[in-house]
Amino acid sequence: MPSRKLSSDADTSPAPSFEEALAGLEAIVESMENEHLALEDLVTQYEKGSVLLTRCEAILQSARGRIELITLRNQNEIALDADAKSAEDRESLTPSDLPDDSDDDEHDIRLF
Repeated sequence: MPSRKLSSDADTSPAPSFEEALAGLEAIVESMENEHLALEDLVTQYEKGSVLLTRCEAILQSARGRIELITLRNQNEIALDADAKSAEDRESLTPSDLPDDSDDDEHDIRLF
């Protein structure tokens, strides 16, 4: 029974960048569309393409998560800045700056 030869290149080479993986996918699609490949070669190309596609999807998901974190961080900083500004504004008010509500009885809630 022949044993399968394990590729040492795949185990030791670093994972391709998004651009490298995408270029590899494009090359595989091109060769599958334009070349007359044997069935075994087509299946091999498909397997390689599947691995590259998974790599691209993982990179995109990671980038999406990072962008969401940056967006949330920016929104929180804006909210904190707004809260700090309104707190400063409230602290700087004097009683004479506050509106006089003593004559505004029509907006009061009465239970009886």
